[in-house]
Amino acid sequence: MTDPEVLVIGYDGAELVDIASVTSALALANRLGAKPRYAVRLASLGGRDITCDSGQRLVAQCDIASVQSVDTLVVSGGLGHDPASRNGQLLGHVRRLAGTARRVTSVCTGTSVLAAAGLLDGKRATTHWFYAADLARRFPRVKVDSSPVYIREGRYATSGGVTASLDLTLALIEEDHTAELARWVAMGMVTYLQRPGNQAQMSIFTEVPHPDDAVVQQILDHVLAHPDRDLSTNALAGLVGVSSRQLTRLFQQHLHAPPAAAVRRIRLELAARLLATSELPLSQVARSCGFSSAETLRQAFATRYGTSPRAFRSTHSRSAADPTHQSA
Repeated sequence: MTDPEVLVIGYDGAELVDIASVTSALALANRLGAKPRYAVRLASLGGRDITCDSGQRLVAQCDIASVQSVDTLVVSGGLGHDPASRNGQLLGHVRRLAGTARRVTSVCTGTSVLAAAGLLDGKRATTHWFYAADLARRFPRVKVDSSPVYIREGRYATSGGVTASLDLTLALIEEDHTAELARWVAMGMVTYLQRPGNQAQMSIFTEVPHPDDAVVQQILDHVLAHPDRDLSTNALAGLVGVSSRQLTRLFQQHLHAPPAAAVRRIRLELAARLLATSELPLSQVARSCGFSSAETLRQAFATRYGTSPRAFRSTHSRSAADPTHQSA
């Protein structure tokens, strides 16, 4: 069987991590026994070396014009995505190769190249959350959704910002081989928690309120430290000595969500981490994260992540990733 070719398209101003997350994950899959193996090449116009947006230079392995067909096409993102998406020669080759490919994917802002090539018209697509509004403005025929880590529509897949490319690549490895191989690759790259595609790109843990707003930060710190306590808006307002109305206004201003939504989001993300990193019974996970019952957690988890807590644990836990693990 011929090894399936994965062609990664780079250009000046591409993001190094966008490229490396894909190529490194596939290379590790090969080392871990993927059959057939992935044949991965970096291509550019004219086969020229590319300068990444961080300054590193990468040697292209082929001229995109010389490639006749591919199994999987990957368009990288980066600060250079705008000129790349306006380069008619590059777009022509992307359209040509997309017609031969089993899968067509993009990483981060590489979505703009696929959109400019007319490949995403009428389809849902995602990109880095920061550039989503611009993508929607430039390409009104594309159904832009900035929330998911990645979106798969038939043979087209688009992913969110930077490291979301790893989540997408792990999903492709699982599709091509097995969930076990994908988990071993994830563990090998020290990212054993493979996020489902519909998990939000932005995490409450990384969203930083306005630095002058100590009240919102104090509330978030309290919720993270004590998710099992009474975290009603009234209780939180009393904790920091403001009215419930004032606290709601501050949260809307700085997090674009009311306190209750932020609390639920934190509780769900903590629950997801516990499911992936512990063997606690579901009822205990629920209680420790502030849910009244396992059923309440199940309903909230399914609403946010599109899967059940048990299904999430079965595919994302360390024990599931390690076939030698024995339950106590």
